[in-house]
Amino acid sequence: TLFFQVLLKSDAPTGDVLLDETLRHIKAAESVETVQTWIELLTGETWNPFKLQYQLRNVRERIAKALVEKGILTTEKQNFLLFDMTTHPISNATEKQRLVKKLQESMLERWVNDPHRMDRRTLALLVLAHASDVLENVFASLADDKYDVAMNRTKDLLDRDPEVEAAKAKGAEVIWGVLAAFNK
Repeated sequence: TLFFQVLLKSDAPTGDVLLDETLRHIKAAESVETVQTWIELLTGETWNPFKLQYQLRNVRERIAKALVEKGILTTEKQNFLLFDMTTHPISNATEKQRLVKKLQESMLERWVNDPHRMDRRTLALLVLAHASDVLENVFASLADDKYDVAMNRTKDLLDRDPEVEAAKAKGAEVIWGVLAAFNK
């Protein structure tokens, strides 16, 4: 909807190559676009010939390379019958476990029952885990009763109206815009 239009507040460099490139694209845009449109453009999921200049090139490969450089992933060649394919399995299980534990604790021990009191990075991680369809895996190691509590709280959080929540967000509006884009 129009509510989730992206307005650039600052184009100050972030120090991250992909984020800085994204900021340059948003700044150069001839019109104000929605979060949904920017997700489609920046991930290469759209082929609008008038907006190709806003696409990030090789975004998945670049993200994977950055995670390899940070020691989170590794690079392997896998043979799939007639062709080889580069894959990026996790090489740092400790970092994955840290993120899983962070999400589990945020929905259980540190539950605040208010998304606006949640740490923004944790809320963003939760929305991205939902969009990536890995939330069940995040809570799978929990005992049945804790799994049910975590999933119910997550469902209640993710079922909220993103427009209403964004209006109250104070700095987390884009997170709610991303949730709205993935819930379509």
